[in-house]
Amino acid sequence: MRSGQLYLEHKLGQIRRGWGLYLLLLPAFILTLLFAYKPMYGVIIAFKDYSPALGIDGSPWVGFKHFEKFFNSYQFSLTIKNTIVISLYSIATFPIPIMLALMVNQMRTSRFKRFFQTVSYLPHFISTVVMVGLMLILLSPSSGIVGNLYNLLGVKAPDLMGSASLFSSIYVWSDVWQHVGWDSIIYIAALSAVDPSLYEAATVDGASRWHRIRYIDIPMLIPTAITLLILRVGGLLSVGFEKVYLMQNDLNITSSEILSTYVYKMGIISSQYSFSSAVNLFNTVISFILLIMVNQIAKKYSQNSLW
Repeated sequence: MRSGQLYLEHKLGQIRRGWGLYLLLLPAFILTLLFAYKPMYGVIIAFKDYSPALGIDGSPWVGFKHFEKFFNSYQFSLTIKNTIVISLYSIATFPIPIMLALMVNQMRTSRFKRFFQTVSYLPHFISTVVMVGLMLILLSPSSGIVGNLYNLLGVKAPDLMGSASLFSSIYVWSDVWQHVGWDSIIYIAALSAVDPSLYEAATVDGASRWHRIRYIDIPMLIPTAITLLILRVGGLLSVGFEKVYLMQNDLNITSSEILSTYVYKMGIISSQYSFSSAVNLFNTVISFILLIMVNQIAKKYSQNSLW
């Protein structure tokens, strides 16, 4: 009992000494509380037949009715499959920013290195709307670069943006082109923390460039890579809405309808607020479970984890 009281007094003393820092933290805490946690109260409409006229509290409870409706609908397997396919495809490209960071780290000409980094970063600042617009123009079978190349060969150009089988590839590889440079920044920062004496010692011992990358650079990147991979897998069902929705059309809808676009169509367009909330809550719960599982696996086998 005495030890518990001493521990409490010690903690209160720490708080008193650092009251200024806690005061600086207070606005961020209040904003997080208001904009991240308070809106979570609205999740209960997933278990109600929500009516704007009755409000959240006045709408009748229906339990798991909307979840059962989604699980029994033909859209369930389609949206889950498309979401997982695109997510796993994206995760498969996870090593590309790491390889780019390793390549940049090996560049010795500083002017070329800065130029290369700038060129690789720039696509990240293109908005999603502009990016999809560029894709529509470039891949157009009638007036795009692809269409003109096929016309020169006297062959009818395929409608790539209308192809259901190519949708995931176009989405993922355009995303890689746009964000690979930006995603590599954190790995480049990790490599900049490597002690130069390690490279010097390895060179004296006769290590080649490949050996330095394998035994110095890659081990330095593993903790960062595992953390980012955990976050990526945790968001397996949270494929970006904007780009998929802008790329959708009647020809590729069988491959492009994912959970986020389905939630938007049900909630905003069809005004089925409770049903769309149930679908989105299902997505969130599965993502949370995946995050915990992957974190525990990483903690067990690599000693690196989020918590």
